[in-house]
Amino acid sequence: MLTLGLILILIVLIAAAVYGFTYVYPSFGVPVHRYRLSPFEQSEQFKQGKFQNRIPTQSLDASVPSFFSLFADHLKSKPERRPPHALPVMKSNPDRLPMPLTDSVTWLGHSSVWLRLGGRQVLLDPMLGMYSSPLPGFGAKRFESKPQIEAGDLPPVDAVFLSHDHFDHLDYSTILQLAGKVGRYFVPLGVGSRLVRFGIQRELIQECDWWEEVEWQGIRAVCTPARHFSGRALFDKNATLWCSWVLMDSASRVYFSGDSGYDEHFKKIGDLYGPFDLTLIECGQYDPRWEQIHMMPEQTVQAHKDLKGKRLLPIHWAGFALAMHGWTEPVERAAEEAERSGVELVFPRIGESVSLKAEAPGPREKWWRTV
Repeated sequence: MLTLGLILILIVLIAAAVYGFTYVYPSFGVPVHRYRLSPFEQSEQFKQGKFQNRIPTQSLDASVPSFFSLFADHLKSKPERRPPHALPVMKSNPDRLPMPLTDSVTWLGHSSVWLRLGGRQVLLDPMLGMYSSPLPGFGAKRFESKPQIEAGDLPPVDAVFLSHDHFDHLDYSTILQLAGKVGRYFVPLGVGSRLVRFGIQRELIQECDWWEEVEWQGIRAVCTPARHFSGRALFDKNATLWCSWVLMDSASRVYFSGDSGYDEHFKKIGDLYGPFDLTLIECGQYDPRWEQIHMMPEQTVQAHKDLKGKRLLPIHWAGFALAMHGWTEPVERAAEEAERSGVELVFPRIGESVSLKAEAPGPREKWWRTV
């Protein structure tokens, strides 16, 4: 009985130590305090102390067969999950990325995008760190590239738009490197607390709820729904909101999906704000066991059609191996479905700019096949 008591005490001490570490280590981001929750209660997405999706959503199939199949998959060696060689990066010189075309996007790998819209420099989900985790050296490691894009390569940034607080979208090291060169941060409800913990001034941050519109320096931004979840530590799941973004000026319209499972919100966004000159939609890191929070590539193409998009640039691939599929499978499947559906896809290399103008030719070479 004494041994059992000591074991229980040890478990409690370990749990307390882990909780304390996640609370004080800045990369996790400070939990959302109770006094910050009161404004969230006005949100239709905030219920019973947490943010929720429009329809019931599981982040993972919790059945016993699913658990054991996932465990078995992680034990298998799957070298095709990572590129065999370093990925090509288009940079004019080792110090700076090239200045992009007016009204253009430059894909920075995974879901990170540099957008030039209405003469403004905008970053979407800037994650240029080496690991998708709170601790350096742990978690999924970024695919190697030649050369590596660093936050210091980027010019001064007028605004950063974040879709949610997961480590592969909100990276502590990247935010630190960008600090002092960003004019404004636009984030879904609660994510501002993460940035404040990282050292960003609260007055630079604007939090938004779904369907909230912001007019900012000639750009009209709309915080639109996504079907996903949030959290950075053990006990803060869904403490912050997740979203997608619509960004427009007088000449161009862009949609950025963040992370999302497929749902009817794409059609509603398309009806309200489409057609879009370019959609940036996730196509990777999927699995049938978490299909409700990450689309399959075929659903990526359907979401683009729902949004009334003109051209589709697939994102959320070629960065990290966060699922069991091969690293090129997402874009290959998306390309096959797009061809069947008559959808125009563009395939920029990392660091390559794509004009938002429909008449401008977009990169079509399937470059990943030669890596």
